[in-house]
This record gives sequence, C-alpha cells and structure tokens, in this order.
Amino acid sequence: MKAAVIESVGRAVVTEVPDPTPGPREVVVEVAACGLCGTDLHILQGEFAPKLPIVPGHEFAGEVVGVGTRVTELSPGDRVAVDPSLYCHECRYCRTGHNNLCERWAAIGVTTAGGAARYAVAPVANCVKLPEHVRTEDAALVEPLSCAVRGYDVLRSRLGAHVLIYGSGTMGLMMLELAKRTGAASVDVVDVNPARLETARRLGVSGAAGGADELDRPQGWDVVVDATGNAAAIQDGLGRVAKAGTFLQFGVADYATRVTIDPYRIYNQEITITGSMAVLHSFERAAELFANGVLDPEVFISDRIPLERYPRALEQFAAGVGRKIVVVP
Repeated sequence: MKAAVIESVGRAVVTEVPDPTPGPREVVVEVAACGLCGTDLHILQGEFAPKLPIVPGHEFAGEVVGVGTRVTELSPGDRVAVDPSLYCHECRYCRTGHNNLCERWAAIGVTTAGGAARYAVAPVANCVKLPEHVRTEDAALVEPLSCAVRGYDVLRSRLGAHVLIYGSGTMGLMMLELAKRTGAASVDVVDVNPARLETARRLGVSGAAGGADELDRPQGWDVVVDATGNAAAIQDGLGRVAKAGTFLQFGVADYATRVTIDPYRIYNQEITITGSMAVLHSFERAAELFANGVLDPEVFISDRIPLERYPRALEQFAAGVGRKIVVVP
C-alpha cells in the first residue's frame, strides 16, 4: 500500500509499504482522512518518535475493512474515528488515572505506523463509531478536539471567566469554541497571522489582535491559554494572567524552549501554571461534541491534500499557511 514515511530527520517521502495485518483485538481501517499536527513536525525534526522511519498520522478516521479474530464490537463497513493513545495500564501513572503520562507511553502515528497511509491498524478499544450524519472525511478533527477537551478538563474553568488565547490555528480555534461553551464571559485571541485572526473573528470573539496590548484588559485575564508553543507568546502570556488566574501551556514547544517566571508574583497573586498533555478520557466526549456540531469542518479544514503530496503538505503546515490540513489517501 502507499504511505507517507518520515525516513530520517528532515526527510519525508511517499512510498510503498506492506499492507497491515490486524492482531486478535485489532481492526484495519481504510483511512478517509488524516490530519497534520505540530507533533508531525516534531517527529520530522527528530523529536517525540523513539525511532525512525515511521508512518506518521495520529489524527485519522476511516472505514473498518478488516477485523481480528477476537473482535466482536466492530464489523467491516463501520466508520470510525481512532484514538491514537496506547497505554500500558500497568505503571504507576496508568494505575492512578494519569494514562496520558504512562511510563511506556506510545501512540499510533508516533511509535507505531499511523494514518498517513491507505490503511492503518488500531486496537478495537481505540475506535469510536461515527453516526450516520458525520462525514468520515471530516472526523479526523475528533482527535485534536479531544486534546482541547482534555485542556478544559485541566482548567476546570468557572463560569464567567475572561479568557485569552494565544494562537488562532486549529488548536487555538478549538479552544475558542470550547471557551464559548464553558461559560466564558469573554474570549480574546492574539495572533500575528492576520488570516488566522480573521477566522477567529468569523467564529466569534470578544477581541482579536496582533498583540495583547491592543486589547482592553489591563487587569489581565482569568485564564490564559498558549496554543502556539512559541517562546515569545508564552512569555507574554505569563504576564497577562490576572490575580488568582491560570495559565495553561497547551501548545507543543520545542524541547529547548525556555521562558522566565516570576516566583514572587506566582506566590503573591496565587497564579496557577499548568499543562495539558494530549488525550485523557476525552476522546468519546469529543466525538459526541463533534457529532453535535461543536465545530464546523468547513471552517476548520482549509486544505484537503492527496497523500502523494504529503511532504509538500508538511511544508505548507510548517509555514503556517491555512488552518487544519488533512491528507486524503
């Protein structure tokens, strides 16, 4: 079958690889669409994936075309979104409910072959059936949405909060949509990309600007979310948190990224700094939210690119052109 392969640091190709075979409790999914994510760029840069080469793609959905000998929950023809998370269920973190911090953490498309291919294998337990009205080619959005849902689980945001989001790419826009639905009094978005800011305005924001100084909230925001991973944005955002407020590191930064914190201010103003790592008990809820129209796929998906052009799609994504880019095998 044809698949995208990150062969080595900085090199992605499209080539033929063997067709996958399901284990007893696995299914084979014919991929309808696979989203690109910042994690894919980190893998290309030699981070995250424990070894290369790897077939990337952890955001995907498709149709079941094969099932293992012990699979009874799904049948060929079922359409599914796939949670890429693979946990050991044995380590301390799994046993205390923090599976996303598993000591043997693994993921489809990161440590095992993923959905940037015609076919992908997934445990049946990781597959969520799609209702009839949801288009399979749109359901690659469920996985990133599940990460955003996890972010709001961490925030435990109270009603009436004033929220500031750095970044209006896919994840920033998802955080915007969820902020509106979790009772925020206001939601502001900061981005240096005018086209992306325009999309934020289209979705409905209290304020959208190239910098937080342009927004009228000198006392700061109750919740500040970084959805960029950019050091300058993170540094600025840390200084925008109101007293008793929370800063959420949601964007994936490079390993070498460093910022400075003010310990006295954190103590004196009771500021919380926290993070959100991937998916945790949020995939099914994200699938239900998606099925109920929390996101408009036509707004979020800006490009549907043939799998043959996967390397070019990565370049476009890295350049910050468009919103969610999906590849279509």
